Amino acid sequence: MKIICVGRNYADHAKELKNEVPSEPVLFMKPKNALLQNSHPFYYPEFTKNLHYECELVLRVSKNGKHVQEKFADKYYDQISVGIDFTARDLQDQQKAKGLPWEIAKAFDNSAVVGNFIPITPEMDKKDINFCLYKNKVMAQSGNTKDLLFSFDYLVAYISRFFTLNIGDLIFTGTPAGVGPTEIGDAFEAFIENDSLLEFSVK
Repeated sequence: MKIICVGRNYADHAKELKNEVPSEPVLFMKPKNALLQNSHPFYYPEFTKNLHYECELVLRVSKNGKHVQEKFADKYYDQISVGIDFTARDLQDQQKAKGLPWEIAKAFDNSAVVGNFIPITPEMDKKDINFCLYKNKVMAQSGNTKDLLFSFDYLVAYISRFFTLNIGDLIFTGTPAGVGPTEIGDAFEAFIENDSLLEFSVK
């Protein structure tokens, strides 16, 4: 299982980090040991002093595929959840300033927290899905898929040009504006529409 992540897929988030709005998806990967399942506590890593949460919708790949055409892409994922891409922002800034890869800031153990998955049904309008993150019972982020720069189907087609999709792979589809710092003791809860799918604490 691999975790494929999409950066800068909401224009407002790209702008808040002073990044260019991309013309093609920005991809990076997390290994399987980055996965942290719902309800397990997240332990604040000792190597960062500026850990940020980034709430995202997460797709689960349901069919193996390579060079998938966009018109068939919806056959390759069947479940959705909400997750957090934890980022050691200080390490990321240091690596970027040196022109170096920044896996140590994004792909560390337990950096991909994922909630419970729900089926994607024919009635679900994938171009109008609301999701949000609460931090200590106060809304910290909210987003809607209508604001995606690159749709789910486009992402699946694009990703499969470079990486073979395998059943069980996860795709983090990008975070909206509103990312921010995390502290020990924080409690997070994330929703798709009115369904609470992710809840955990930081220790």
